[in-house]
Amino acid sequence: MRPVFFLSDFGLEDPYVGVVKAVLGQKAPGTKVVDLAHALPPQDLRRAAYALFEAVPYLPEESVVLAVVDPGVGTGRRAIAAWGKRFYVGPDNGLFTLAWLLDPPQRAFLLERVAPPGPQGIGPLPGWRPGEATFHGRDRFAPAAAHLALGLPPEALGPEIPPQDLVRLSLRLSPGPEGEILTFDRFGNAITTLLEAPLGGVVAVAGREVPIRRTFGEVGVGEAVAYRGSAGLLEIALNQGNAREALGLKEGLPVRLKTKSEAPPETPGR
Repeated sequence: MRPVFFLSDFGLEDPYVGVVKAVLGQKAPGTKVVDLAHALPPQDLRRAAYALFEAVPYLPEESVVLAVVDPGVGTGRRAIAAWGKRFYVGPDNGLFTLAWLLDPPQRAFLLERVAPPGPQGIGPLPGWRPGEATFHGRDRFAPAAAHLALGLPPEALGPEIPPQDLVRLSLRLSPGPEGEILTFDRFGNAITTLLEAPLGGVVAVAGREVPIRRTFGEVGVGEAVAYRGSAGLLEIALNQGNAREALGLKEGLPVRLKTKSEAPPETPGR
C-alpha cells in the first residue's frame, strides 16, 4: 500500500479536505494519508508549485502525490496521473512544474476511466445527485490516487500521453544573476527563482540592494536580508517583519544578484 501525500487550496473551514480523504478511505481502505498543506492561497498555482518543490525531495519513492489547486475545474483542462520516482495525480495546469524539475515524469495517463465515488448508505432526496463538474478532487483525483495507492495498473486509468505534452508554468530556476520573485510564504518572505545566494553579495530588488547573509539574525530587527532558504532558493525577508508589505514586493518582480565586488561598501553600524 503506497502512502498518499495530499496538498490543496481547500482550506479547513469547509468539508472538502475531509470528503476527499473519506473517498480515499472508501476506495483504498487502510491507505495512509499525509496532509502537506491545505491553506494555500486559493487558485495560486505558483505558490502551490513551490510548496510541492519544497516537499517532494522528502517524500518516499513510490508514494502518491495528490495535489488539487484547480482554477480550471470543469473546463477543458485535462486530469492526469504521471510518475517518475513518485506518482502525481491532479489537474494538468502546471501545478507540478517545479516538482518535475526534481522528479521528471517518465509516463503519463489521462484520467478518463475513473469511477467516481457514490454516497455511502444515504437515501438521497428525490431528484438529488452530486454535481459532476466542480469537485474533481472528490470525483476523479481521489479515486485515481486510491487506485495507485493500491498498486493497481495505471493503464486502467485512461489513455497514455507523452510526458513532454504535460502543461508547465513559465518558470525558470537559475543560478543567476537574473531572476524573479516566485512566490511568498505566510510570513511575507519572498522566495525567488535564484539557486545561488553568495554570502557577502547583495540582491537588487524594487530599487534597493539587500545584503545576502546566512540567516535572519545577522541583521538588525526590522532590516531586510537575503539568504538561502530551506528549499535551496534565495529568499528575501525582514528580520521579524513582513518583507512583502514593507518592501512593496510582488510576484514576478525582477531580482538581480550582485557579487561582493559589485556590492556597495557597508556603513559602520548599519
